[in-house]
Amino acid sequence: MEKTLKAPLDGARQNALISPRNVGSSLRSYCVALLVCAMTTAIAAPLSEYFDLANIVMLFLLAVVLVAVRLGRGPAVLAAFLSVALFDFFFVPPRWSFAVGDAQYLLTFGVMLAVALIIGQLTAGLKRQAELASTREQRTRARYEMARELAGALTNAQVAEILRRFLHVVAGADGALLLPDAHGELLAVVPGDAAPRWTEPRMARTAFGGTECTDLDALHPVCYFPLMAPTRVRGVMAVVTRGEGSAPLYEHHEVLETVASLVAIAVERLHYVGVANDAQVQMVSERLRSSILSAVSHDLRTPLTALVGLADSLAVGRPPLPAQQRETAAALRDQAIRLSGMVGNLLDMARLSAGEVRLRREWQPLEEVIGSSIKLLEKRLLDHPVTVNLAANLPLLEFDAVLIERVFCNLIENAAKYSPLGSPIEITARILDTLVEISVCDRGPGIPAGRAQDIFGMFVRGDRESATPGVGLGLAICRAIVEAHAGSIAAQDRPDGGACFAFTLPAGNPPVVEAEASTAGDRHE
Repeated sequence: MEKTLKAPLDGARQNALISPRNVGSSLRSYCVALLVCAMTTAIAAPLSEYFDLANIVMLFLLAVVLVAVRLGRGPAVLAAFLSVALFDFFFVPPRWSFAVGDAQYLLTFGVMLAVALIIGQLTAGLKRQAELASTREQRTRARYEMARELAGALTNAQVAEILRRFLHVVAGADGALLLPDAHGELLAVVPGDAAPRWTEPRMARTAFGGTECTDLDALHPVCYFPLMAPTRVRGVMAVVTRGEGSAPLYEHHEVLETVASLVAIAVERLHYVGVANDAQVQMVSERLRSSILSAVSHDLRTPLTALVGLADSLAVGRPPLPAQQRETAAALRDQAIRLSGMVGNLLDMARLSAGEVRLRREWQPLEEVIGSSIKLLEKRLLDHPVTVNLAANLPLLEFDAVLIERVFCNLIENAAKYSPLGSPIEITARILDTLVEISVCDRGPGIPAGRAQDIFGMFVRGDRESATPGVGLGLAICRAIVEAHAGSIAAQDRPDGGACFAFTLPAGNPPVVEAEASTAGDRHE
């Protein structure tokens, strides 16, 4: 079974010219032309006794004009020759014979034939031009109405319904809108019950690649037009003739190409409308979530601070509490501090998401921030030796020390949480062209497969069912702080086991710092 591409439209055009529908219409037109000439002869016969032959000629010329106006150029030519023959046979002496008794009638025949042919040709041409103008006007009006309806369409199903209605009215054809799904498979967008069965998937896929094609082996020829939108091909428009009484598709080829362009623009508009709506919903959701986090954090901070203070007062109160109660007070204090840290993370995340934090950038050495972070986590790092390896030529960096210290605390604490007891934590820093890369590596279970980017989201944890305490905000806060410093952060597994969290900071142009030894030497001299 042969499937043909765009070129076979010419073959379809040739076949359409000799189709039974066209042949039957032509035969009827010629038969009507013969009937008109016969009726003209019957009317002129009794009038020949009262009018000159020159006036009788006018009746035949009128018949040719009427045939040209109503039936077109071919029947008009037949009427012209037949009128000359009938005029000669029935009205020119000797009558009832094609013989001509007077040579002057030969000139009459010649002029009559020439005038009849010219009038027939001009009249048929004017009629054709009027029909074409009327057809173009109707098609233009239909395209305008279709464009207006497509501009107001809200779903792809409405676009498909508008397309089918337009093709039925203008081209007497049926159509289908094929759009790709999430996996790239072309599916029919049908507002009814079932998808059309006359579409051929392979031909549709060819058209989706950008090549217009035609399936001539189907019961009725089917044309597939790619929906060429300004950005990319959005789908395929399939068009099929309804039956024997329908006009061939090539007669509406230009209109169909215009319709495909309008539908493509409408489908792309709906696509970007959906993208914009999703983005707006996401923005509203993020704003609402930040507002809730901020409100909850503010409301919880005061009672948590009071709980920590009460737990401390129980621990140092007089007389001292019994051992078991002291352990309970210490556990209460630890849990209150941990809960206070979580609330602090919530509040920080809300502020960072709302853009309310202003960076206090200063040129300072990175090792001081690393040292202060390790000092803050001293108790939690008792079972994890920390190794710091910084590049020898590491320059001063411009950053907000408080926020970067928070990044180090979150990354180091995260490494301590998920690493086995006694395993080391390694902190390294190196220069990468215009950036400085800082890494915090551990010997834990590593990053879950396929979640290297997801773990930086809000309320996302590496192991959803883990018993390790946390709410999944630490890495989200780290990413927000690093991106506020025009840097980036990423996570990856170590080849020999464990995970590495690396973030970058711009190196910038640090100020020149003179060595103290040189200054002291100059003064001594």
